[in-house]
Amino acid sequence: MSNKKQLRIGLVGTGFMGRTHSNGYNRVGNFFPELQVQPVLKAVCARSEDKVKVFAEQWGYESVETDWKKLVARNDIDAIDICTPNDTHAEIAIAAAAAGKMILCEKPLSRTLAEGQHMVDAIKKANVANTVWYNYRRLPAVTLAKQIVASGKLGRIFHYRANFLQDWTISADLPQGGTGLWRLDSDVAGSGVTGDLLAHCIDTAMWLNGGIKDVSAMTETFIKDRVHQLTGKVQKVGIDDACLFHCHFENGSLGLFESTRYARGHKALYTFEINGEHASIRWDLHDLNRLEYFDHKDDSIVRGWRSIHVTDGDQPYMDKWWVPGLGIGYEHSFVHQVADFLKSLETGQPCSPTFQEALETQKVCEAVINSANSRSWKDTGVDWKG
Repeated sequence: MSNKKQLRIGLVGTGFMGRTHSNGYNRVGNFFPELQVQPVLKAVCARSEDKVKVFAEQWGYESVETDWKKLVARNDIDAIDICTPNDTHAEIAIAAAAAGKMILCEKPLSRTLAEGQHMVDAIKKANVANTVWYNYRRLPAVTLAKQIVASGKLGRIFHYRANFLQDWTISADLPQGGTGLWRLDSDVAGSGVTGDLLAHCIDTAMWLNGGIKDVSAMTETFIKDRVHQLTGKVQKVGIDDACLFHCHFENGSLGLFESTRYARGHKALYTFEINGEHASIRWDLHDLNRLEYFDHKDDSIVRGWRSIHVTDGDQPYMDKWWVPGLGIGYEHSFVHQVADFLKSLETGQPCSPTFQEALETQKVCEAVINSANSRSWKDTGVDWKG
């Protein structure tokens, strides 16, 4: 029997993110055997008893609940993992903090800045370990980009640009709200692509390039009315289908961001590029094991973009996986975040991004929406220390 300390997990939500997190918990011990804390899948909660039982059996949870309040109240649960729609994040997190539970929350932190602030206040008062699942940070190529920027190799940063493009909501016949489509209901999601997709871009950008100072944005809702799946009635659509914004970073660089669910031919195109005085880097989720790098110091006859295949054992996280040349996938970013959270419990250091850091991303998201609505520049109020 293992003598490692157990972290007893209570998962709320059995959708897409519930699966990715569960896979992370199940795999982490195989590939990070040195960790002294091991996750135990104690209970999973969802409203449908039949569905949650099937999920529990598939992923290895010991028990089920159909009321998250009962899950939070259980004495055999150490950490609550929130994988529910955005409108429930705050209520569950605040209750979990009051019960002294550690909290792992899916992104975005909240629907609004005020809601997110209540969550931050609650975890600070309870002094509980916390993290938010901005998982793209944990892809090795993105972590390598962080190391390159921090090394100063790029020199002074001039430009940061990112986009996140999808095409799944183009049909006017697609309803809003309800199971699987809550992201189209502003009451549940809070916003559209800004909170769902650009939040990822913003978190990565500030992690790599520092705080965003101010923004100028525009949004568009292309289909103004949709049938609501729960009521059967045609209702006004309140979310943003597309968003563009530019910004100033605290370091003086300029940023350009774009996200849409109306880019036909793109399922999940997420890219970023950083241009510095000496060098540039760029990354594409569709080729996630590669980081492209341009160094102006190279001899002119061979100067050009090089493709770094991020699979060697001396590159971030890759010593845990296969032999050089063999890549990993999207799901591994969640294994890495679980590993980092467990390690943080050993060291006592926060697991970034914390609720406070995710709140800074929420500040940018809210400033973007306010800027688009007012057609004016908006300060973000970001105090970035990440």
